[in-house]
Amino acid sequence: MGATRIIYLDHSATTYVKPEVANAMAPYHTEHFGNPSSIYRIARDSKKAIDAARAQVAAALGAEPDEIYFTSGGSESDNWAIKGIAFANRKKGNHIITTAIEHHAVIHTCQYLEKQGFAVTYLPVDEFGLVSPAALEAAITEQTILVSIMYANNEIGTIEPIAELGAIARKHKIPFHTDAVQAVGNVAIDVKAQNIDLLSLSAHKFYGPKGVGALYIRKGTKIDTLIHGGGQERRRRAGTENIAGIVGLGKAIALATADIEGHNARIRALRDRLMQGILAKIPHARLNGHPEKRLPGNINISFEFIEGESILLWLDDEGICASTGSACTSGSLEPSHVLLATGLPVEISHGSLRLTLGDVNTDADVDFVLEVLPKVVTRLREMSPLYKGKDGGCNVQ
Repeated sequence: MGATRIIYLDHSATTYVKPEVANAMAPYHTEHFGNPSSIYRIARDSKKAIDAARAQVAAALGAEPDEIYFTSGGSESDNWAIKGIAFANRKKGNHIITTAIEHHAVIHTCQYLEKQGFAVTYLPVDEFGLVSPAALEAAITEQTILVSIMYANNEIGTIEPIAELGAIARKHKIPFHTDAVQAVGNVAIDVKAQNIDLLSLSAHKFYGPKGVGALYIRKGTKIDTLIHGGGQERRRRAGTENIAGIVGLGKAIALATADIEGHNARIRALRDRLMQGILAKIPHARLNGHPEKRLPGNINISFEFIEGESILLWLDDEGICASTGSACTSGSLEPSHVLLATGLPVEISHGSLRLTLGDVNTDADVDFVLEVLPKVVTRLREMSPLYKGKDGGCNVQ
């Protein structure tokens, strides 16, 4: 028999749609269903709704409305930013700089471009997952046409020095893209002040609907179109607009950015109590990511001598939803490329657990996890031949 109580601790994978967002979307499934490209009244109503959502996204990022382009989500936005810049500027050069810890939507896109004749530098990170601005500066060549560095890592939660990295790219007149899918709603963003030329986001990470996202493109940026067809999105992204989804994205980002500091204070307090409790109660545990420069709801801890997948199954039996890292690769038995990039040994990276808190979580949830997780780890270690006779470990706090 499964657990009757569900504790959701996987907000980095996806979030629920808030009631206010669902209510805002509802009329655009039924009453206001007109195609925005048509000229009659119900079509004009749809276009007005899209324009209003575009303004909401722009306000949240410190951008202009005509710099916001709606997409199907973060992966499309990343693909468009990277391929679009690469193909539009290949006469200038063929070199792209990114990092070793990017989401696969960025890494796999860069690997695809390598097969098309582009050269890619994957910057290393330190033990906390931080990119060195000096390393970026040193990697730039006369052939460099794009720098793409994520704002905050989806697995370990480390927040990169985006403004400083963007300033280096700006100095060299190179477009700077950031995958901010995990950052929006968790970090205050100002694309102008932070020297960002392109920014990817996805609604379902901040209590909006799935299947809709956006790409910010600074005015004057030379970029190819990814999807050809009709004249939607000012002829830069073809396809009939997902009106309800776009309205939901606009409402969700407005809610998520209305009081970031107040929201973060509550989530951070829950995170710190849970994180400190786990490290205090469970030996041979290691915190992954930067201890301070991390997303407010992110906890990533490796437990020696056991497998992360086994922990997930036992937690699920108790009604606790968590993950071992990126939801996009959760079915893979390969060790996390992010953890390996920080220098974590393969055998320890296999024992990682990611807990990401959000608006639904409470102190009671933290108490329950602190009661259940130590028992789960103990039981699994009792069955592990690797653990028997061990009295040392990597309990780094």
